[in-house]
Amino acid sequence: MYAEAGQQMAQLHERGAQLRAAKTAQERADAFSDFYLPVTPESGQLLYTLVRATRPELVVEFGTSLGLSTIHLASAVRDNGTGRVVTTELSAAKVAAARSTFAEVGLDDVITVLEGDATQTLADINEPVGFVLLDGWKDLYVPVVQVLEPRLREGALVVADNTGLADAQPYVSYIRDPANGFVGVSFPVRDSDAMEISCRV
Repeated sequence: MYAEAGQQMAQLHERGAQLRAAKTAQERADAFSDFYLPVTPESGQLLYTLVRATRPELVVEFGTSLGLSTIHLASAVRDNGTGRVVTTELSAAKVAAARSTFAEVGLDDVITVLEGDATQTLADINEPVGFVLLDGWKDLYVPVVQVLEPRLREGALVVADNTGLADAQPYVSYIRDPANGFVGVSFPVRDSDAMEISCRV
């Protein structure tokens, strides 16, 4: 899957103008419906490690894409012997592809894929959340984390990818404000990008 994602980079740059023209979250999801847009392999290993160490009963992911990050999360859940992953994706094409992949790799029994707007699909979660990965559209990080906040257990980890990007800065400001109940650190994962790792206190 990482090899296929790497082969898409040239095509992604060629279609950049068309993709940037998409305005709404749904338009962007449809424009990127055949692109992986994955976490890096190193980021995937970090996610696996954090889930193994914290042993959350419920992992929530915003932005399934084609499922690479979800596989890292679900593999950690499986190896822990407890827990499950709920992931949400706006692109119907990606939802179908990801579900097929999860079945193929034998992790579909610990993964629930929700299709639609994450601010709506995740609002129905009514149990404590121990781990969150934010890796969808950056301008939705704040509204998504606000939907989940009432369900975050004390000590829950919230990991946000691509926080070095300009459109993620409102989230960075929000999550670093002590008044919002988090402490954390920026963790470099690429030369010009980072993950924000935050703990609910």
